[in-house]
Amino acid sequence: MNANIEKAGGIEEHADVSGQDTRQYSTFFVDDLFFGVEVLRVQEVLRYQEMTRVPLAPDVIEGLINLRGQIVAAIDMRRRLGLTPREAGRNPLNMVVRSEDGVVSLLVDEIGDVLEVKSDTFEVPPDNASGVVRDLVHGVHKLKGRLLLILDTEKTIDLSVAEASPA
Repeated sequence: MNANIEKAGGIEEHADVSGQDTRQYSTFFVDDLFFGVEVLRVQEVLRYQEMTRVPLAPDVIEGLINLRGQIVAAIDMRRRLGLTPREAGRNPLNMVVRSEDGVVSLLVDEIGDVLEVKSDTFEVPPDNASGVVRDLVHGVHKLKGRLLLILDTEKTIDLSVAEASPA
């Protein structure tokens, strides 16, 4: 029950009836990591789609999918994060996100719910965070029993950063 909705830096902020700011995230899992993407950036969620491999593409690009006539690159989040490959026979799901450069599919293990979290639970990653966390996550929300890693979608799909990150 939101009293009003405001835009703050491109992110939808709500003020609930108690006056606290909240944000909404579409969530997903990759391995045992729990990620969130700003709900306004998510175009749709799809089950596995057949892909066309792209010769000489960066390793994180699994292939291209045809999304109702639109050709969309699919980024394997396990490879992007430097994790072990997905189990044989287990197909990923597509979280299709909008970016400044167009639409991209993130291949994830499992789709979660849309969560509305209070802004006061947000923290920036610690200075001693290393590797992918420092590069791709712009913050963390502390939830009961787990952390919600807020994915920076622009950095995640930036292939020049993907090529520089260790796989």
